[in-house]
Amino acid sequence: MAEATIAELSARELVEAIREGDRASLQRLYALEARRLYGIALRIVRRPDMAADVVQDVFVQVWRNARTFAAERGDAQAWLTGITRYRALDVLRKRRREVLSDDPALGDTAEEPDVIERIEQAAAQSALRKCLDELAERERRCLVLAFVDGLSHSELAQRLGAPLGSVKSWVRRGLLLLRRCLEP
Repeated sequence: MAEATIAELSARELVEAIREGDRASLQRLYALEARRLYGIALRIVRRPDMAADVVQDVFVQVWRNARTFAAERGDAQAWLTGITRYRALDVLRKRRREVLSDDPALGDTAEEPDVIERIEQAAAQSALRKCLDELAERERRCLVLAFVDGLSHSELAQRLGAPLGSVKSWVRRGLLLLRRCLEP
């Protein structure tokens, strides 16, 4: 498949090409969907390293099981979201079943985070929450959708029904205001 053609394909068309073994389509689908899926996984597992592993597993599963996708049952993005949710929940279930050995050489210690570290994390979360509350609704919503849900600028514009240039300005302005608010 030609590069120019791949860039124009929908998620459904990319999954159908992946079904035929097209690696370039898998790369394009990853470029289109990885950030959004990472945001979903992160909300479920709450650890960036685990969320990244989930997304990697999702795309391995897509490569191996693209033939199971049926466009008549739903769109490709919903299919990817479902795979991501199930993989993230599976990771959580496996993690709960782990029995730690308390052997520091294995990295299996079940240590509680340092009290000072927990206080610092709580203070940082509180400061971020306070700064987010000071933003205008549209800037706050753009930042949350971009950085928590992993939406791109164009996805934000589509979701909010706003011009792309406005969305980019809101994100930039929101980030600048957050930086100023969080600086010591």
